[in-house]
Amino acid sequence: MRHFLVLGWFALGLAAVSSASAQSYPSRPIRIVIGFTPGGQPDIYARLIAAKLTESLHQQVVVDNRPGAGGVIGTQLVADASPDGHTLLSVSSAHAISPAVRAKLPYDTLKGFAGITMTATATYLLVVPPALGIKTVQEFIALAKAKPGQLNFSSAGTGSGTHFAGEMLKQSANIDVVHVPYKGIPESLTDAVAGRVQFTMAPIASSVTLVKEGRLRALGVSSKQRSSIYPDIPTIAESGLPGFEWGSWGALLAPAKTPRSIINKLNREVTRILLLPDVEQRLRALGAEPVPTTPAQLDKFIAEQVRVIAQLAKKAAIEPQ
Repeated sequence: MRHFLVLGWFALGLAAVSSASAQSYPSRPIRIVIGFTPGGQPDIYARLIAAKLTESLHQQVVVDNRPGAGGVIGTQLVADASPDGHTLLSVSSAHAISPAVRAKLPYDTLKGFAGITMTATATYLLVVPPALGIKTVQEFIALAKAKPGQLNFSSAGTGSGTHFAGEMLKQSANIDVVHVPYKGIPESLTDAVAGRVQFTMAPIASSVTLVKEGRLRALGVSSKQRSSIYPDIPTIAESGLPGFEWGSWGALLAPAKTPRSIINKLNREVTRILLLPDVEQRLRALGAEPVPTTPAQLDKFIAEQVRVIAQLAKKAAIEPQ
């Protein structure tokens, strides 16, 4: 009995310490690290959140860009940081792609971090040159099957999100198309407009202007449901490929072993911020939508993304470098 009493008092003591850590948190400025240069989605999302967190937590929240090695440098910095909630990480889909394209990472993508919340998602568009003469996903699949190995698709580079989006389309539709990697999204879209490639899967924010100008034709969105921003564009899933889903996403992480009380406090604050009208309006202007989640939902989502991308990479013979 005495043994159980000791254990009970010990558990109560841990709970009290955890509660106290949340009440005293944050005790100094918070840093949100981004493993890429300014201007990308994880950077933009982090800056929107940082400004509001500074107000609500009464501590300065700063964004710290640490680009290099495809985001690995900044990610490792956070993995190695003290798990006290004062160093966080803003990530994109690249976080789940890295294990499939890099032979060795200096951190564990799943065990090295604790999810706080997903921040936003942005769908992709399947776009083709108008001169291709097709207007629907069904027509596109029929054309690809009639001309095996003759259609090319562009991406922002081997192992990029746009590459995996194209590979998912290729595998889902069971079509034989050729990947042509470029240095970035603008270059891949330029050659799609020129008709040097026959299609590309591009983030909606990067491609929608070209669609509005009539320089590219949008056949479908890659999200599970139609985009609330552009509801007239059908989903690829409803256009003949049930279950098809791909998109870019952002999330906020902390080092593993960060106290659960701090994780929960950050989750409450950030999810509240994401649903503020001005923040939601800013995200929608970027072609993104706020998608707050629980920490557990985010951890499960990232694990599933890592699994799906690993399978895509294996089928596409994308070798880790």
